Amino acid sequence: MSLLKTLGCAASLLAFTAVAQAETTLTIGTVNNSDMIRMQGLTDAFTEAHPDIKLNWVTLEENILRQRVTTDIATKGGQFDVMTIGTYEVPIWSKQQWLAPLDKLGDDYDVDDLIPAIRNALSTDGTLYAAPFYAESTLTLYRKDLLEAAGLTMPEKPTWDFIAEAAEKMTNKETGVYGICLRGKPGWGENMAFLGNMARDFGANYFDANWQPQFESEGWKKAVTLYVELMTKYGPPGAAANGFNENLSLFGQGKCGMWMDASVAASFVTDPKQSQVADKVGFAPGPCGIENCPNDGANWLWAWSLAIPASSAKQEAAQTFISWATSKAYLELVASKEGWANVPPGTRTSLYENPEYVKAAPFAEATLAAINKADPSMGEGKPYVGLQFAAVPEFQGLGTAVGQQMAAALSGSTTVEAALAAAQAQAVREMTRGGYIK
Repeated sequence: MSLLKTLGCAASLLAFTAVAQAETTLTIGTVNNSDMIRMQGLTDAFTEAHPDIKLNWVTLEENILRQRVTTDIATKGGQFDVMTIGTYEVPIWSKQQWLAPLDKLGDDYDVDDLIPAIRNALSTDGTLYAAPFYAESTLTLYRKDLLEAAGLTMPEKPTWDFIAEAAEKMTNKETGVYGICLRGKPGWGENMAFLGNMARDFGANYFDANWQPQFESEGWKKAVTLYVELMTKYGPPGAAANGFNENLSLFGQGKCGMWMDASVAASFVTDPKQSQVADKVGFAPGPCGIENCPNDGANWLWAWSLAIPASSAKQEAAQTFISWATSKAYLELVASKEGWANVPPGTRTSLYENPEYVKAAPFAEATLAAINKADPSMGEGKPYVGLQFAAVPEFQGLGTAVGQQMAAALSGSTTVEAALAAAQAQAVREMTRGGYIK
């Protein structure tokens, strides 16, 4: 082959490579939460810096996203190059070798700045398999003006007895104000995230040390009975259809006196652009139902995070995007556009050492304290990793099935006792089938 032809072939190869790079498209599956939607609005900053990477967004409701990404990764379907997953999936999927290790995030990423509890929850054997976009624990969000009008003061460590009293006194159905709003929409990450946590408030777990389901234990009975009673008497109508987003909207419209849920909600309910009660919101730890409650309230721990399927052929580009979206620089970008109070919370130690953020975010201290006190590790009487979930493959289907029973109890189509009995029977069958119970 002549030198001219050789050079011509090399030039064609370079041109082809350039075109291929320019046409790299990442399909990103994500949840329709406000922080994720905001990220999509800011990604021009990424594509301007990386013109060879295009982004295709698939934005889904929480329950649907979980179904889609689980099916895709288990079947190696290849629909997504980047997946939004959480602390439930990472320990399971990484052990199945379904996720690519995040070991090429760049020298300036500063993985050591990730809050230790969150980094540990997203790592297996010291290797990071998902990068946290935002992280959360639980808080009690409440209307300071309504509580004051009721003649009450929020305790430093609220109990469920106090919450019940306050819910009654804050409810005014004639004006459309309900004393309490809680998740009712069925799903292992919707109503069961809340109820699993509430059961822990009363000293119960999903399973005992021998993997026997605990849905008919005293803790679960007390938790679900109180939950249904509170929501029936003092909650909004149609509560069995309300998840995180629906309650966020209700609270922002001034229709909820109290809301126990993810700490990430705090930045939205205190934002005057999104909340009609932004200057009236107070924060307290999650309530407890037993004496000597662990961790000043049974906090949960969650991080919506970005991960890469091990089967992806676009891992280098995917790591480039994840590094950008979960970096310190991204937090600064959001702050420049939306203000420090609106940056994604809960992921980096440096954020909570930033005086601008602490000043702008009245919920910062409470959020960090709740995250640091949440310990999802196995312990005495608890054979699984997780707090509001159990990190075993069977829990996703089981949690959703049990969530349907709890929603039925809330809507009045069955009793609490019948719902818990059905949940227990389903759980025993599933755990026996999985080999956990002999």
